[in-house]
Amino acid sequence: MARPREFTADAVLDSAMRVFWARGYEATSLDDLCAATGLNRSSLYASFGDKRALLLMSIERYIELGPPRIAAILAQAIPIRQAMAQVLANFVDSVVAGPGRIGCFVGNCAVELAHHDKQALQLARKGMQKFELVLLTAFTRAQEQGELRRDVDVAALARFFMSSMQGLRLVGKVNADRRTLEDITATMLRLLE
Repeated sequence: MARPREFTADAVLDSAMRVFWARGYEATSLDDLCAATGLNRSSLYASFGDKRALLLMSIERYIELGPPRIAAILAQAIPIRQAMAQVLANFVDSVVAGPGRIGCFVGNCAVELAHHDKQALQLARKGMQKFELVLLTAFTRAQEQGELRRDVDVAALARFFMSSMQGLRLVGKVNADRRTLEDITATMLRLLE
C-alpha cells in the first residue's frame, strides 16, 4: 500500500518560492529546496519534477497569489489615491522590515533567467501583465467614478505604476531607507491628484 502524501503542493511551492526568491535559481541547490520543503530528493522529483520545473511552478504560484492581494486593496470603497497609497505603503513596509529587500520574485526571475530561458521569460511577462491588469482595472474604475480626469490614459498609467513599483523594489534592494522610498511613492501618488 502506498504511503499517503504528507504535504500539500501549495505549501511546498510556497517554501520553494521563498528559497528561489531569496537566493536566485542558480544559487539554490537541491539540498536548499529539500531543507525548506521538508521533502527528500526522491519525493521532490516524484511530485514536482526537476529544479527548473519546481521554479516554474513557484513562479506560477507567485502570480496566482500576488495580484489578487493588490486587487483586494484597490477594490476597497475608498478613493484610488488612498488605495494606491496603501499598496505603496505595504511595499515600503515590506522593504524596510527586511522581506521586501529581496525584490520582486518575478522581477528577479526576469533578470536572472529571461535571456536564456524562454519559458521563465513568458511567466515573468505573464506576471507583470497580470499585475498591470489589476492596476488598469482599478484606474479604469476610478476614471469612471470621476476620480481621474477623462483625458488620462489609464493603460499608460497602469504601465507606469507597474514599472515604478518594480523599480521601487529594486531601489529597496540596495537602499532600504524608508525616507527615500516614501519620497519615491509620494512622487508616484502625485499622478493620481
